Amino acid sequence: MTQSYLKEGKRAPGSEWIKNHPRFLEISYAASKRLFKLVYPLMNRIAPKPFERFMIWSEKVFKGWIFNCQMCGMCVLHSTGMTCPMTCPKNLRNGPCGGVRANGNCEVIPDLPCIWVQAWERSKELHIYADEIKVIQPAVNRSLHNTSSWINMAEGKDQVKFPET
Repeated sequence: MTQSYLKEGKRAPGSEWIKNHPRFLEISYAASKRLFKLVYPLMNRIAPKPFERFMIWSEKVFKGWIFNCQMCGMCVLHSTGMTCPMTCPKNLRNGPCGGVRANGNCEVIPDLPCIWVQAWERSKELHIYADEIKVIQPAVNRSLHNTSSWINMAEGKDQVKFPET
């Protein structure tokens, strides 16, 4: 495991192996999304606060270990080859900076591969969401930090609303 003083640069044991199998993660995500859409309305009606706490906890634990989730509240893993763009030390959400090294490593943490090089390579292995990496992502809404991205998705909080002209 590579150690870094930046939280974005931390990698948990075994997590790179899992992320290097994005097709499995894609299938898991698609199934989880379907299940969540079925369960959320009921859980939100029966016990909204406990369910929200459970979702935040589960995202911190599971997505934290696998993806080094930064809890941005606007998860786009399916759009980035199951690689979290928020683990880029510069928090770049739409592709690499101009400082990617010739070997594909990060400018800020030279002993780590660039998150965006990994995202591009991993997205090639996806079947359902392969073309999503070409979609421009909105800037992160910092007010959603430490909230559940699943709940935000269900409630549309992770969508950018442009002013009408």
